[in-house]
Amino acid sequence: MDTVSTIGDVTVNGRTYRLPRQPTVVVCIDGSEPGYIEAAAAAAGRAPWFVKVLKEGTNLLADCVVPSFTNPNNLSIVTGRPPSVHGISGNYFLDPETGKEVMMNDPKFLRVETLFPAFQRAGCRLAVITAKDKLRGLLGKGLELAPGKACSFSSEKSDKASLAENGIDLGMAVPDVYSAGLSEFVFAAGVRLMERDRPEIMYLSTTDYIQHKHAPGTPVANDFYAMMDGYMAKLDAMGCTIVLTADHGMNAKFGADGQPDVIYLQDLFDRWVGKDKARVILPITDPYVVHHGALGSYAVVYCDKPEEWAAKLKPMPGIQEALTKDEAARRFELPPDRLGDLVVVSTKHKVLGTSAARHDLSGLTEPLRSHGGISEQKVPLICNRKLSGPADGRHWRNFDAFDLALNLVA
Repeated sequence: MDTVSTIGDVTVNGRTYRLPRQPTVVVCIDGSEPGYIEAAAAAAGRAPWFVKVLKEGTNLLADCVVPSFTNPNNLSIVTGRPPSVHGISGNYFLDPETGKEVMMNDPKFLRVETLFPAFQRAGCRLAVITAKDKLRGLLGKGLELAPGKACSFSSEKSDKASLAENGIDLGMAVPDVYSAGLSEFVFAAGVRLMERDRPEIMYLSTTDYIQHKHAPGTPVANDFYAMMDGYMAKLDAMGCTIVLTADHGMNAKFGADGQPDVIYLQDLFDRWVGKDKARVILPITDPYVVHHGALGSYAVVYCDKPEEWAAKLKPMPGIQEALTKDEAARRFELPPDRLGDLVVVSTKHKVLGTSAARHDLSGLTEPLRSHGGISEQKVPLICNRKLSGPADGRHWRNFDAFDLALNLVA
């Protein structure tokens, strides 16, 4: 394999990055609140790589973007910017051009370039691997997918990965979408590609199936992070700089009876203003709702007189914030044209729904854990190299991951 020159830098979305001096791997561990990695490391002999990195590498806490959902945060990580710049405001939204509720998966919704095409133009080989296919088009936008140049594929659709569309032909069995295996496939494929192609830039993004069901330190969670530990150790042994962060944290969202603790906003507004006079959208919604029932801690509402309803919602138990569109856009760095008239955020252990009749909760086999709010904003930001300067005083964000990996570690 020819060696690509790594002298120089690239500037993307107003941020400058050095070209990688060794293969650089950024991992987004979906739903990984602080505590998961530490608990696995504390379990004797389960995660020796994490033990070493926490002690000898860089171990920081960062804020993700709100809403603390998968799509806006993955796109912030790979653009280096908040949603106000890249435009991805949730997993799901009301498209103002069509008036229809749609998934925010189409690359047309991305308003800026990711880092990946810029690194490719600079001569770097790239690999982008996601667990769920919903992210593949967004993350791979603008890449020239071809053997020896770049590949972009998902675990979920790995059986359909082709040279023409994905830059790789895997011929690997597809894991169950509701399993730890979907994420393990990401790591196994990443190790295989690093051994075979040695890409200069690799991005790995998992699913939060385990985190939705199992809290930090539980046996299943420790098994998951021990599995990850083994693959990270293999990438480290190949000389990679590795940064791990998360798209969001996770919290228990159930009451004393073990049932989801829900405020059904559509039912509430139907009583207040009349049926069909207001419209509640849940941006957590995606094709994979079995483990969360489309219940999260962030919602948008299309309604008249948003200031009036914000004032009525704010004192309610379980409501952390009720903000008008412009207030929310400023507070959370969001694109105002892709928000409702009102943004509602629930407290740490509450979730928001539309109408009780519209949520199928039959797939919740364990008490609900979910995300979306301010209470899920803290995430790890960890690197297997030492920070080259002091970390004090900086407000770290998960979308500083590539800056940390390429510019700030020894």
